Amino acid sequence: MPQQDQKHIVVRRADRPGDLGWVVMAHGEAYDRQFGWNTDFEALVAKIVADYGTRHDPACEAAWIAEVDGRRVGCVFLVAGDQPKVAKLRILLVTPEGRSLRLGTRLVEECLTFARETGYEQVTLWTNDVLTAARKIYQSFGFTLADEERHHSFGHDLVGQNWTLDLRTTAVNSDS
Repeated sequence: MPQQDQKHIVVRRADRPGDLGWVVMAHGEAYDRQFGWNTDFEALVAKIVADYGTRHDPACEAAWIAEVDGRRVGCVFLVAGDQPKVAKLRILLVTPEGRSLRLGTRLVEECLTFARETGYEQVTLWTNDVLTAARKIYQSFGFTLADEERHHSFGHDLVGQNWTLDLRTTAVNSDS
């Protein structure tokens, strides 16, 4: 029996016109719909994307877009951290259209593979405890909770969390 719902899935570098703008727009729309977050969140994402777009070092920083049938449905960024050999995983997103296709896992896997190949020893990330699906992905790769703190941001009371992965002691987990 032929598969009628076969989707063409691509994970590629975020290097095409419109990619960076899509990242900002998609975050603003998705987080408003799902969590009621205000434009303060979109502004934070815009700053992260603008910093990446104007200052990233392609030798040690990269961003990826996930596409389904030619439409953008996900993204993730890996940028240099504040300390040598430490990278930051930033702004992972999979839109509702891309969910249930394991794209979040594929995007994080791309990040971590690149981080290892580039010589990073550790990857950190900041998230909020309400983002349970993303946290499950991070945990499946071996990220551990370093600390958490209550804050009021994006129009809500939230619990921010810092997660860390030591690349020297963990292997890539493609079975998550």
